[in-house]
Amino acid sequence: MTDKLFENNQVSMMGEIVSEFRYSHEVFGEGFYMVEIAVNRLSNYADYIPLMISERLIDTEQDYTGQLIHVTGQFRSYNRHEEKKNRLVLSVFVRELEFLDEIDENEKTNQIFLDGYICKEPIYRKTPLGREIADVLLAVNRSYGKSDYIPCICWGRNARFAAGFEVGSHIQMYGRIQSREYVKKISEDETERRVAYEVSVSKVDLIPEE
Repeated sequence: MTDKLFENNQVSMMGEIVSEFRYSHEVFGEGFYMVEIAVNRLSNYADYIPLMISERLIDTEQDYTGQLIHVTGQFRSYNRHEEKKNRLVLSVFVRELEFLDEIDENEKTNQIFLDGYICKEPIYRKTPLGREIADVLLAVNRSYGKSDYIPCICWGRNARFAAGFEVGSHIQMYGRIQSREYVKKISEDETERRVAYEVSVSKVDLIPEE
């Protein structure tokens, strides 16, 4: 059963560590730390993705900035309470890691597979240039009755397809995790730069009900 739950949320990612470790939290005496990696896209742009890593996997006292790393794990979410409301916080929960000497430019450096359920009506829209987009929120089951809530973005033909999904539809998606900067209005005269994380979907399948 547990293995099956690992299979419904799979991430493989290669990139360069660009921050030091910072303490996140502890579970049953095991400390978890956050570190950020830069993952190159095909365009000359990098996504900056937060990783959550156990102190049992790596020496979190060391500074690995500049090191290349390959991690596998899951894309997870939790709600952080701030400013009188909950904010969805996303990171890659690392299960395995290895350091690399180099990354082959033909390797796929950022891959994710999700198997879950639509938990909010998809939002379909067009950009000013006419590009079709659909925003989808996917609930992916975890053990102990928990779920991760993963924002996904579909384009073009996939967006038209996703626009017809109903809440509760069973979906499988393939894609990549991307980071996107935006400006959050805090008050009338105060704004804050933030980073959002989402799955850019390359393939989506609707799983028929049995």
